[in-house]
Amino acid sequence: MIFTWVAIVLQAWEGKLRGLGYRVTAPRRAVLRALARAHRPLSVAELHKRGRAQYACLGLVTVYRTLQMLERVGLARRIHAGGACRSFVASTPGHSHTITCEHCEKTAEFDGDDVCLLPAGLEERTGYRVSGHWLQLVGVCRSCRASGD
Repeated sequence: MIFTWVAIVLQAWEGKLRGLGYRVTAPRRAVLRALARAHRPLSVAELHKRGRAQYACLGLVTVYRTLQMLERVGLARRIHAGGACRSFVASTPGHSHTITCEHCEKTAEFDGDDVCLLPAGLEERTGYRVSGHWLQLVGVCRSCRASGD
């Protein structure tokens, strides 16, 4: 059974995708559901496995393509977690960054207005034209600290 908040998130994501002209097929919906239900970053293989529980014929290529689409429209974010550079979490709209617990791998988002000022200085010092940036912090979450992990 889908929890109410997951259903609301899925409805919003599907509406956004349709509004941008994307079809929301059963395989894509399976990937969306797996990502929306995740409480930690998931690798492509984990998303594929969880998605197949919803849609048995889900192909790995479909998972990759769906994740690319979700990244492009700002609904998913690629992060480093558990030693993998290709883990994904759901993303909130707007520009934000992530912090990941190095013990339980829970991820939280934060905005970083001060970080957004950095590219202008770098462009001047290096001559590079900055087209974007990615920031992810790693630490230990409150729950893991409280449990002594």
